This record gives sequence, C-alpha cells and structure tokens, in this order.
Amino acid sequence: MINNCNMKISVITITFNAEQFLRETMQSVLDQSYTNIEYIIIDGKSTDGTVEIIKSFEDGMKAKSIEFRWISEPDSGLYDAMNKALRMATGDFVWFVNAGDRIFDGTIAQKVADAIAANEQADVVYGQTQIIDQNGTPCGERHKIAPKNLQFKSLLNGLVVCHQSIVVRRSVAPNYNLQYRYSADYDWLCGVLKQSQCNIYIDGYLSKFMISGISAKNRNASRVERYKIMCHHFGIVRALLVHIAIVIKYPFSKQLK
Repeated sequence: MINNCNMKISVITITFNAEQFLRETMQSVLDQSYTNIEYIIIDGKSTDGTVEIIKSFEDGMKAKSIEFRWISEPDSGLYDAMNKALRMATGDFVWFVNAGDRIFDGTIAQKVADAIAANEQADVVYGQTQIIDQNGTPCGERHKIAPKNLQFKSLLNGLVVCHQSIVVRRSVAPNYNLQYRYSADYDWLCGVLKQSQCNIYIDGYLSKFMISGISAKNRNASRVERYKIMCHHFGIVRALLVHIAIVIKYPFSKQLK
C-alpha cells in the first residue's frame, strides 16, 4: 500500500542497557510499510551493546527514507527521557514504543495514517495491545481492554489504553510531570484526553507490550501515585468513590489490577 497521507509520525523509543530487547523493537519500526516516520531513540548512556545496535540500523533506516535521530546521554529516568524526545519530535503525531515493545506488524503505521486521513480532526488514534514475555511469546491481552469510545472519563477506570497503543497529535501532548516516578504516563494520558477533540479506535492490536518484573514496592508506590493523579484530575470525591467501588467489587483481592 502506498502512502496516502502526508502526516508524519514520530515514533519514540527510550532505552537503557537494552541490548537484549532493542533489536526487535527497532526492526518493528523498520518493517513498517508506511515510511513517513521520524524515529527518535533516547538512550540513557547505556554501558552494554545498546549503542552499537542503534548504529547498526542507521543504513536500513536511511534506505527506507525514515528520518532517524538518536542521542545517548545521562538522564533523570524514563519520563525525563520521554520529555527529551517530545522536545526533539517534529512529527504531527507521537508514538512511544519503548525498548522491548514492538509495533504489532508492518501494516500498523499505515492503518494509523489511513485512520487520520479519513478523520482529519483526529487527535488520538488507539487500539488494543498484545502482551508478550521477554522471549517475544504472546501471553494474551492486557487485563484492561481499550474501550471503543475513549473519553477523558474513561480514565476513572485507570490506564485503559496501553501507552504503546496510542498515537497522539503532538500539539495536544503535554510534557510528563516529573514529580511522578511510576505513573506519569497515567497523568500524561489524562492531560491528552482533556484536550483531544476526536479519538479514533482501530479494532485490533497496535502493539506488543513486553511484561517485565516489577517489585511489589514499586507497584504499591504506583498505586499511591495513580490515586493522587486521579484526585488531581477528577477531584477527591470521585477518586474516593472509584476506589471504594473497587474494594466492594474485589473484596478479597490482594492487589488492584
């Protein structure tokens, strides 16, 4: 399929010591049939073979006329690196596909471009997410399924759209709030959906999201942050009612999902 849209997508990958997983992520970008792509990699000064892998893709990206830019320097964590990428991005839309994650297949960027061409007012294009393990083996869908009618109030149910499966118009994409260490992506999406006027659903997988170990301590800290973010965006009363409803619905659950 030929490109039918002049819209440029800035695909962004954040890396740090990611040599084990980065190649598959970058290949999923290189495999796209839609090539009006700006690919930005922000590496946090890796000490393994990450930079060598990045360099090995330069010729392939050039051959497909994909704008390819990368930096490798120290940062203050994931969300600081994401903010750097947003400052570098020049595309009409931004799409975060971090190391270990993958665009679902080579047709997806074209499908996103087609959806935007058919709905020029679109600020957000989103879809479902396939979960993979560290070997790339599918593990099913996220426990939170993206709603077909995504609205700001949808986020009262948490992060209902995986970060890797949402493509956002750059003009409505805020910076990440660095006061949050674990859940700034939830706050960011709240900011996006407060501004977006038209959210387009693609019925299918947009990405593969790699699950990895996360400590119980971080999970608990993330929950506390998500509650604070929900209070900020929706008010204390609504946030409290939502959490009471969760406790009633899952009275014997040891952890919120």
